[in-house]
Amino acid sequence: MVRAASGADAGAEPVPQRLLAVATRLFADQGFETTSVQQIVDAAGVTKGAMYHYFDSKDDLLSEIYSRLLREQTARLEVAADRDAPVQERLHAVAVDVVVTTAANLDDTVIFFRSMHLLHPDKQAEVRAARRRYHERVRALVQEGQASGVFRSDKSADLVVDFFYGAVHHLGTWFHQGGELTGEQVGEHFADLLLASLRP
Repeated sequence: MVRAASGADAGAEPVPQRLLAVATRLFADQGFETTSVQQIVDAAGVTKGAMYHYFDSKDDLLSEIYSRLLREQTARLEVAADRDAPVQERLHAVAVDVVVTTAANLDDTVIFFRSMHLLHPDKQAEVRAARRRYHERVRALVQEGQASGVFRSDKSADLVVDFFYGAVHHLGTWFHQGGELTGEQVGEHFADLLLASLRP
């Protein structure tokens, strides 16, 4: 369980954020299994006691690395999905945003999908439930467009969402900062392809 920082931790970088930044770097460089708690606290310049004040375990660090990105993406999804705009514009904005935010936090996503099976089953269930709620909100946009005739209705909304996010989750296998395309450009291409696949 992640605990909130106290006022005494105020500074250039709060201890929880420092621990998460260090854990992200170490998990990306050498893997979750081979990274020890001692390595994390040494690199963060804190004691084990300080770490355990905020995180119950190394598992908590791993789940929080992914969960913080999912929380941000979910908040941005809700804003885009609730706009007063045609459904195709809202879905396009959502699709671009999830690619841009995933590309900007690629280590987080790569680490999590590489190591999720190592989490305690309860943690896995929590994260899967949060991701499912996100996907269900996107599916509702697809279904809204299908019901109004804007999107083709001969394809399962569930399948459309799974297909799209399968591609997003594989960004870590080929995308890199400084490549031929920016995250924004990839997001526009992915969103255009999604909308093209839904046209009647």
